[in-house]
Amino acid sequence: MNSFKTIDARGVNVHIANGACITIQYVTNIIIHGLRIHNCKRTGNAMVRSSPLHFSWRTMADGDGISIFGAITISNNLFTHHNEVMLLGHSDSYKRDKVMQVTVAYNHFGEGLVQRMPRCRHGYFHVNNDYTHWDMHAIGGSANPTINSEGNGYVAPSNPNAKEDSYTNPESFL
Repeated sequence: MNSFKTIDARGVNVHIANGACITIQYVTNIIIHGLRIHNCKRTGNAMVRSSPLHFSWRTMADGDGISIFGAITISNNLFTHHNEVMLLGHSDSYKRDKVMQVTVAYNHFGEGLVQRMPRCRHGYFHVNNDYTHWDMHAIGGSANPTINSEGNGYVAPSNPNAKEDSYTNPESFL
């Protein structure tokens, strides 16, 4: 995927499922709108486009619905039936992610989800979504991210052991 791209599923029923799902790296101005992303799988190594003329090697995808490397807005999507939904950031030790800026807004995180809605590493994140199911936690963070979590709607799960809506260092939240 190159910069300045929109994946727009408004008005149609588009599913990304049963494979590696979506990896976005080293690009800007990407809009993902109205997709149904589910049943993502771990996959082997692959070549991933990082510019119109350049491909780079990406190691194994870990099965997240969306893996992002850069500044992104993810809005108006429905996420269901997945364990590790969305990981934002390469690793706790990858310091280049400190400049990452991501907005995750107006999404519905629904039935059959467990965690990472999103999981944030380093960087700045604005999160404003509807959460109606999770088994471990909804929003997570590590490596000192700044998470502006506002206007989220939560319906707590019936499982009393799964009522934690976020998991991170408390100073990460604004």
